[in-house]
Amino acid sequence: SSNVASLFDGKMLGSRRDKKDEGDGTQNPFHRLDKTSALQEARTFNETPINARRCCQTLTKILYVINQGESITAAEATQAFFAMTKLFQSQDVTLRRMCYLTIKEMAKLADDVIIVTSSLTKDMTGKEDLYRGSAIRALCTITDSSMLQSLERYFKQAIVDKTPSVASAALTSALHLMKPGFDVVKRWVNEAQQALSSDNTMVQYHALGVLYHIKKRDRLAISKLVDKYSRSGLRSPYAYCMLIRIAAKVLEEEEQGSDSSLYDFLETCLRHKSEMVIYEAARALVNLKNISARDLAPAISVLQLFLSSPKPTLRFAAVRTLNKVAMSHPLSVTTCNLDLEGLISDVNRSIATLAITTLLKTGSEGSVDRLMKQISSFMSEISDEFKIVVVDAIKSLCLKYPRKHNVMMSYLATMLRDEGGYDYKKAIADTLITIIEEHADAKELGLSHLCEFIEDCEHTVLAKRILHLLGKEGPRTPQPSKYIRFIYNRVILEKPSVRAAAVSALARFGAASEQLTASVIVLLSRCLVDEDDEVRDRATFYKTVLEQKQKTLTSQFVLNSLNVSVVGLERALHQYVQEPSDTPFDLKTVPLATTLPSGGVGDATRGGTEAGAATGAGKAAPVAASRQDVYAEQLGLIPEFAHLGPLFKSSPKPVELTESETEYVVQCVKHTFMRHVVFQFDCTNTLNDQLLENVWVQLETADGFDVESTVQCPALKFNQAGTTYTCVKLPEDDPTQVAGTFTCTLKFKVKDCDPNTGEPEADEGYDDEYVLEDVDVVVADHVQRVVKSNFASSWEELGDEHELNDTFALPSMKTLADAVKQISQFMGMQPCERSDRVPDSKLSHTLLLAGVYRGGHDVLVRASLVADEGVKMKLAVRSSDPVVSQVIASAVG
Repeated sequence: SSNVASLFDGKMLGSRRDKKDEGDGTQNPFHRLDKTSALQEARTFNETPINARRCCQTLTKILYVINQGESITAAEATQAFFAMTKLFQSQDVTLRRMCYLTIKEMAKLADDVIIVTSSLTKDMTGKEDLYRGSAIRALCTITDSSMLQSLERYFKQAIVDKTPSVASAALTSALHLMKPGFDVVKRWVNEAQQALSSDNTMVQYHALGVLYHIKKRDRLAISKLVDKYSRSGLRSPYAYCMLIRIAAKVLEEEEQGSDSSLYDFLETCLRHKSEMVIYEAARALVNLKNISARDLAPAISVLQLFLSSPKPTLRFAAVRTLNKVAMSHPLSVTTCNLDLEGLISDVNRSIATLAITTLLKTGSEGSVDRLMKQISSFMSEISDEFKIVVVDAIKSLCLKYPRKHNVMMSYLATMLRDEGGYDYKKAIADTLITIIEEHADAKELGLSHLCEFIEDCEHTVLAKRILHLLGKEGPRTPQPSKYIRFIYNRVILEKPSVRAAAVSALARFGAASEQLTASVIVLLSRCLVDEDDEVRDRATFYKTVLEQKQKTLTSQFVLNSLNVSVVGLERALHQYVQEPSDTPFDLKTVPLATTLPSGGVGDATRGGTEAGAATGAGKAAPVAASRQDVYAEQLGLIPEFAHLGPLFKSSPKPVELTESETEYVVQCVKHTFMRHVVFQFDCTNTLNDQLLENVWVQLETADGFDVESTVQCPALKFNQAGTTYTCVKLPEDDPTQVAGTFTCTLKFKVKDCDPNTGEPEADEGYDDEYVLEDVDVVVADHVQRVVKSNFASSWEELGDEHELNDTFALPSMKTLADAVKQISQFMGMQPCERSDRVPDSKLSHTLLLAGVYRGGHDVLVRASLVADEGVKMKLAVRSSDPVVSQVIASAVG
C-alpha cells in the first residue's frame, strides 16, 4: 500500500509541475523550428491516404514560421501552396479550416493562388456551414478586381444568407473588397440593407458598416441613413455604437449645435438599456467641438454614474473620458470630484492615476495641499508611465494656480529624490524648469531644488541640461554666487561631458557679473589641467575671453551662442578647404540656424543652437539637415543659381497659389539670397488626360525688381509633382525697397493623353496658361530669426550709433497679445527672454526681438506697448547698418 501511495504522490507532483510549466508559458513546441524543416514536411500532403492529424500539424508549423517573420521566397511558398491544395480531397473539418487559414496567409507570398478559386466557391455555396464562412474569407484574400464580377452573385447570396456566420463573413469581405473593386461592391447596397434587418447583432453591425462605406462620399445619403435608423432603432448595440459615431461625424461636418435632431438622437442614446451604447453616446457628446457646458451636463451625469459602477472597465472608461473633458471644460467636471476622490483608493492603479490627474485639473486652489497628500500615498505603487501622467497634471495645476508653486515644487523635489527611470526624472525636471520660466518668484526655489538633484544625478543628459539652465538663469538671481559651488562640484566629480557643460555654465556667471569674474577665472584656471581635451579647450577659451574684459567679446562668445547651421558650417568649411584662398574664412557666408516662430525663447533655447553649450564632450549625435539645408543643396545643383552665393533664408511655409481642388495645384517657396530672391513653384497636375510640358511661371514684377532667369519644368505628368524656378534681382538703387507684390501666371504646353497609360495621343500640343494668386515679398523674408539668451548684453554690444526710434498707434490690434504676435510676424524676428508671453490683465508690456538681416547684419528691436484704445507702441531699433534700421521700422508702418 505504501508503494501505491508513493506512486500516486509522484504522479500528482508531476502533474502539478506540468501545469505550472504550462502556466508560465515557458514551453513552446515550435521554439526550435526552422523554415526548411517546416517546408520539407509539406511532402506529407502528397501521401495517400491523407493523414489529417499530421497534415494539420504541418500546416500549423508553416503558419508559425510565416507569422514569426521568416522570409519565404515566392518559389518556396508556391510549391508548398500547390501541395496544400491536394488536401481539399479530405473531408476532415479541422484540416479544411486549416487550409483556409493557410490560403489567407500565403495569398501574398505564392504565385497563381487563384487555382483554388473553384474549390473555395464550391465550399462557399455548399451545405456545410462550418466551411462556408471561412471559405468566403479565404476567397476574399485571393480575389482581385478582374475576378470580382464573376464572383459577385455568390457574395450577394451570402450577404442575405440566414446563417449569421456566413452573412457576417460576406459583409466583412465586402469591406475588404472595396479597395480593389468599389464600383462592384457599391451595387450590393440592397443586400446590405436587407442584412441590416437581421436579428443577429454582428450581422446588423457589419451591414451598417458596409452601408456607411458605400455611401460615405455622399453627404446627403449619409444624413438620410442616420436619420432613418436613429428613428427606427437597431437591435444590435454594436450597430448602435457605429451609428452614434456616424451621427457625431455628420454633426461635426455640418457644424450644427444642440438644435440639431442628431444631437437629440445622441442625447436619447444616453437612456439606452446597453451600457456600451450609453458610454459611446456620452463620449460622442463630450468630444463635440464648440459644445456648451449646459449641453455637456447630461453626458457628464451619465459618466458620473459609471464612476461608481462595480465593473472596472466602466469605471476606467468613465474616468478616462472625464480626464479628457477636464482639459477643455474643467468646471463641468467639478461636480464629479467627490466620486473621483473615492477612486483614488481603487484597487486598479490605472483608474486611481486617472482619477488623481483629473482632480488635479479640476481641483480648486484650496484643495491643492490635500491632493498632494493623497498623491504621495500611492505614488510608490504605480509604474513610471503613470507617474509621468501625474507629473504632467501637477504641471498644468501649477500653471493654473501660480501661488501654489511652493507646495508643488517641494513635492516635485521629493519625487526627484525617489527611485525612478530616466523618463520619469526627465518629466519632473521639465516641470520644474517650466515653472521656473513661467514664474519669476519660483526661480530661486526651483534652481535650489535642481542644484540638490544634480549632486546625486545618475542621468548625464539631465545633469547637462540643468547646468545649462543654471548658467542661463543663475546670473540673473539676487545672489548668483551661491550656485557656483554646485556647478564647480560637477567639474570635480562628474564625467567629461558633464564637466564640459559645467565649465560653460561657470563662464556665463563670470561674463554676467563683474564681481564674480575674478573668482570664475581662478576656477577656470584649475580646469586647464583636466584630462579631457574638450574640458581643457573650453576652459582655455572662456578664460582668455573673460580676461580681456570686453563686453562685446563676452556677449558674442559667452552669453550668446553661435547661431549658424551646423550642416551649413560643415559644408562651407569643406568648400573653403577644397579651394584654398588668401581671403580669411567669413562666418557671414554660413547659413543661420533656423528658429521656429512658435513657442517662447525657452522652447527655442531647448531645441535650438544654444543647447549646444550644454551638450559637453563625448560622442556627438549626428546633426540632421534642416529644411533650409535641403533647399540650399537642391538650389546649389542648378547652374543658373551658382553665382547667387549662399542661401540666406527660405520661407518656413509654402504659399498656396491655388485651391487644393483645382486642376493645377501650385505652391510657392521664397528663397532669399544676398541680392536675389528665387521663387520656387511646386506644381501638381490633377488632370489624368493631360500632359504638361515646358512649365514655368511668368512674374510681373514690382518697380525696381527684375526677372533675371527662369528654370522650366520639362514635363508635368498626372499626379506627379514638378518644380519650376524664377530668379528675381532686388533693387540696387534703393536698398530700403525690399517689399513688393508679384502677379503670377502659370504657362505651359498641353498635350492630350490616354488617362490609363499617360502616353500623349499626339506629338504636338498647344500653349495654355493659368492665372495664379499674387505672391508678396515682405520684410520678414529678409530677416532670419535668432535667439539672444542675454538681450541686454546684445543691445549694449550694438550701441546706439544706428538706433532708430519711432511711435506708432495700432488701433486694429485689440490686445497686447495680438500686438506681440503680429509685430513678431511682420518683422520676422524672434522674441527673446519670453517677452512674447503677455501676463493676463497687464496694460503695458515690453517686447524684445532679435534677428539677422540679409547680408549678416544683426538687428534688435525693443517695443514698449501700452493698451489704450487699441495698442500704442514706442519702437526702438538697433542695427549694425542704418539702412537695416529703416527697413525694420518700415515693417510696422
